[in-house]
Amino acid sequence: MSTDIDPFQAEQQIVEQIRIGRRRIDAELSKVIVGQKQVIEQLLIGLFAGGHCLITGAPGLAKTLLVRSIAQIFHLKFQRIQFTPDLMPADITGTEILEQTPDGHRRMQFVKGPIFANVILADEINRTPPKTQAALLEAMQEHQVTVGGVRYTFEEPFFVLATQNPIEMEGTYPLPEAQLDRFMFNVEIDYLPEDDEVAVVKQTTSGRPEPIEPIYTGEDVRNFHEVVRRVPVAEALVRYAVRLAAASRPGHSGSPAFINDWVSWGAGTRAAQFLVLGAKVRALFEGRAHVTIDDLRALVHATLRHRILIGYRAEAEGVSVDRVVDRLLEAVPAPG
Repeated sequence: MSTDIDPFQAEQQIVEQIRIGRRRIDAELSKVIVGQKQVIEQLLIGLFAGGHCLITGAPGLAKTLLVRSIAQIFHLKFQRIQFTPDLMPADITGTEILEQTPDGHRRMQFVKGPIFANVILADEINRTPPKTQAALLEAMQEHQVTVGGVRYTFEEPFFVLATQNPIEMEGTYPLPEAQLDRFMFNVEIDYLPEDDEVAVVKQTTSGRPEPIEPIYTGEDVRNFHEVVRRVPVAEALVRYAVRLAAASRPGHSGSPAFINDWVSWGAGTRAAQFLVLGAKVRALFEGRAHVTIDDLRALVHATLRHRILIGYRAEAEGVSVDRVVDRLLEAVPAPG
């Protein structure tokens, strides 16, 4: 009698394990984080898809605590880098120093910078000059740095979350569109509803919270990356993602009139790639081995809001990027 495991049955078991694992992650995070369900979901999707996230929100919204807690759950090394106007690329990547060996010789020794971690919180990335921003963004893209002609590769997974304060813009260096495009999502984090804020105050002014328990490892995340790539997506849904991105481009043959009026720069192909990849992860989180239209639509704002540059007319009329994305969802026909 054959004891071979049916491939479909094995795949279904993996999907169910992921669904249950997602609930376990929520349970651990709820020990220290109140609310912010959508933010948590988008950050986890970014981690499991192998992308990076930009987090936009005011100070004091527990961004550092959330990111550190995610790193603890997966037993990953965490580093927070505070970006300042005087921060240099070598302060991030590391530098070579001259040291003397026990036998009296001298040699160059590379001292790794804080970027050599699994989870990086790049705090207030828009407060540092473009040269330093570029060093981080290049490392994000290549998953390695080159110092003194020697290449140093990062340990996987490598997950960067960069924060921006949308209120204090004076003395900042806004990221150019080409650099923003390297982030999978722009996750907006806002103030909590009153009941959740009351719960936070009570929790943080009482006893110590329960410690976060590691339940996964970096190897689990690497395996998850492979599972995500195997999730099938109907061609009609892929075309829908491509059409959404294309419709955001002014002057494109399929763009609605309001895009030409309001938008200066639209999303590129990478937007559709990340949208489909994120939808695959979301489907797995829901216990499905297939992507639905709801998976795509749930992630459109996070995928497009940093890839669409609104023009002067939109600013004069008080039109936000999210409003443009809302109109895009109304204008681009969904597959039947």
